[in-house]
Amino acid sequence: MLKVGIIGCGDIANLNALGYIRSQDAELVAVCDTDLKTAGEKLERWGLRTVKIYTDYKKMIDREDLDIVEILTPHHLHAPMTEYCAKAGVSGISVQKPMAHTISDCDIMIQVCKEENVKLKLFENFRFYPVYLRAKGLLEQGVIGELLNFRINTVSTGGPGMPRGLNSLIWRVKVDVCGGGPMVYDDGIHKFSMALWLMGQERVAKVYGWIDYFSKVIDEPSYIFWKYPSKNSDEPPKCGTMEFTMAPNLYYPSNYYECDEFIEISGTKGIMWINQCTSGGNFISKTPQYPPIVVYVNGEVKSFGEDLPRDWRYSFINSTEHFIDIIKNGGEPIYTGEQGRALCVFAKMPYISSQQKRIVYWEEINAENEEDRSCVVEEPLEADPNGLTAFYRRKRKDFKKGINQGLEHTDFKYQYDQ
Repeated sequence: MLKVGIIGCGDIANLNALGYIRSQDAELVAVCDTDLKTAGEKLERWGLRTVKIYTDYKKMIDREDLDIVEILTPHHLHAPMTEYCAKAGVSGISVQKPMAHTISDCDIMIQVCKEENVKLKLFENFRFYPVYLRAKGLLEQGVIGELLNFRINTVSTGGPGMPRGLNSLIWRVKVDVCGGGPMVYDDGIHKFSMALWLMGQERVAKVYGWIDYFSKVIDEPSYIFWKYPSKNSDEPPKCGTMEFTMAPNLYYPSNYYECDEFIEISGTKGIMWINQCTSGGNFISKTPQYPPIVVYVNGEVKSFGEDLPRDWRYSFINSTEHFIDIIKNGGEPIYTGEQGRALCVFAKMPYISSQQKRIVYWEEINAENEEDRSCVVEEPLEADPNGLTAFYRRKRKDFKKGINQGLEHTDFKYQYDQ
């Protein structure tokens, strides 16, 4: 039985713990959080009251003989925690996305894990979402021909969604801690991951980004454009776009975060639409107008994936089960440290482009250019923490107005697998 420890018991820990709670091959034996009350509440919720709690992660690593460690802390802590765990002999380290707040730290993490023969994983759960897995299989079968264009829209809605601690948002709007902003860098890693994986690409060639800060601190609305590398001069150009749309007045209940994703992929023979991810399973999912996957090809429209579980939690469970298997039986994690670094490079490019008002090339984002500050993400020029308070005040006021007009408001309770 593999022994597992979790560092960081914030909101996302409820989802990362699921795969271990139901595993027959791994056991959660210890958790660490600087707030004893938070850690205790999580263990009570998970039905694991006897699991040990630490407030110092180094003590947990030193005292527990752990095979796997999940690092679920603010991004600037990922590198030092990974280095300590690797040198202490932990076999598998899973780091919540994004991998780190700087490319320099990504390089440190990759190097130390290689030296200590540790399997380093970037935990990016969208890669394991059942609907996306089915879509990937269809694309590989050539259902819409050669892939040409990728588009994804993330809509930030009015909710309601799962309760979240204010602290989880505060550190995400601090660039020196997060590495970017809460949308394009933190949440965006999922979307950049899909832009590469679903299109069968390892990187992009160049990016142009426009990022607004309507709330003064949150990096949306945003529009990002890119071109994939060309393998030869005869192939058609392959491009992509990403949007982060603000819809704070939109009634859109979710069991999780107050957002959802919609993807469109164009090919030489047809088009594929993939509906929902984060809020999958809500009332939109139950309507015939939004099947999980829709394909237009040869004058026909077909839908796929209606038999699949659409609840977002399965992406977490599947990701964890895969990592447990490779620690037990061998293999490579999804994603490796190198792939995690590539996603950080991709996610930083829109900021540099928006700051410098120009196209940014993949090769520009590296540790050396971070050192001379030519590719460093900067704080918004007009950043004002009070803007966030004003934004949420407007959001609550507008949402209440909608409820008074007859919208049904449901407080969702997170349900675990039975």
